[in-house]
Amino acid sequence: MPFAGRAFLGVGLIFVAAPAFASTDLIKGSWSRGDGLATVRIDRCGAAMCAVNTWVKDPSGGEKTGDRLVMSISPSADGKLAGTAYDPQRNLTYQIDISVAERNMKTRGCVLGGLLCKSVGWTKR
Repeated sequence: MPFAGRAFLGVGLIFVAAPAFASTDLIKGSWSRGDGLATVRIDRCGAAMCAVNTWVKDPSGGEKTGDRLVMSISPSADGKLAGTAYDPQRNLTYQIDISVAERNMKTRGCVLGGLLCKSVGWTKR
């Protein structure tokens, strides 16, 4: 393949991949959990994304400010991310699916091969 053809192919791949990378950036920021009991800040932490509790209404349920979730996620479709999330406080790894739009996000985490799952809605602050 001539050099010009390879360069065009490379630029084309960047444009095709751009929407997928944008969905990862959409989860960055501060999010309020749908039940109003917690707020998290999501940002890069090395190669992963981390969600850190910045506010928890009632820490007696086991969650506290500063707890974090380390997510190894990648785009799976437009506006969707999938991968794993590790909770070092509980030493648990979840399969995680995230659907994200500009101001809303829904997370679904599962353990035990998908036998136990929980979905949570979030609103960007």
